[in-house]
Amino acid sequence: MNPRSIRLHVEELVLEGFRPEDRGRIAMAMERELRRLLADHGVPPAILRFKGELVGWLDGGSFEIAEGSRPEALGHQVAHAVYRGMGR
Repeated sequence: MNPRSIRLHVEELVLEGFRPEDRGRIAMAMERELRRLLADHGVPPAILRFKGELVGWLDGGSFEIAEGSRPEALGHQVAHAVYRGMGR
């Protein structure tokens, strides 16, 4: 694996308490925003220490969700949490 590349596979995104019809939109928005973050800001240096090893999980911390948030806004927040987790 090229040290300047990353392969990210999200095995499972658990979305409890959301309407089933919104889950796909949340996941797509998360993927789109995470792709943008990686393209614009690069791979966080902390994640590079694994040098091709699998990372079992990332702790993205927590965040507040405003009542009535659109699925795309939630996906955006999830992507930022994942990106933050990559930097830890």
